[in-house]
Amino acid sequence: MSRRSAKRQAILDTAYRLFRTQGFDKTSVSQITTEVGGSKATIYSHFPSKEDLFVECMVGAAEEYITGAIAQLDASGSDPGSVLRDFGASFLRLICSADMVAVRRLMIAEADRSDIGKLFFSRIISLRAHVAAFLSKSMALGVLRPADPQLAAEHLRSLLEADLAEPLLLRVRDSAPDEKEIALAADRAVFTFLKAYAPE
Repeated sequence: MSRRSAKRQAILDTAYRLFRTQGFDKTSVSQITTEVGGSKATIYSHFPSKEDLFVECMVGAAEEYITGAIAQLDASGSDPGSVLRDFGASFLRLICSADMVAVRRLMIAEADRSDIGKLFFSRIISLRAHVAAFLSKSMALGVLRPADPQLAAEHLRSLLEADLAEPLLLRVRDSAPDEKEIALAADRAVFTFLKAYAPE
């Protein structure tokens, strides 16, 4: 890792810890600079704004999980239901993890006061394209009925989140679901999705 890359990673690690513990408003670029060393100019040479740094931290926290979830969609020649259930379980592990629940709460809290929500959305929209591409291929093969694959991907996401995500976000429940709960929720979501998008 180059010196510049190492510095960038140190900024991200420090900023992520501070954002998680203090929130966006109470974390200043000056505070990050004090802990990392260097100057504000150093941070701004890596990130155009505090908002961009915040979004980069949040996206970075999700990338490891997201990479694993997307890998589930690379299977070719498999039963789409099986592929989607595996993807769904990986996706639920991501959004129900303590880190991602905290990230989403921060995003929602800040979305009304800045462009953070828009910045974050622009970063994750490309990730959703992987799901849409898989669905588009399934539609072309006649396994799913022809439809807008982007909208279908949103329907799948909504179904996956329906059981478990909201109670965690609103602190209705404190503990993350276990593997059995995740598998059942993924099964229910994919079953409903395949019913809705079954070939006519």
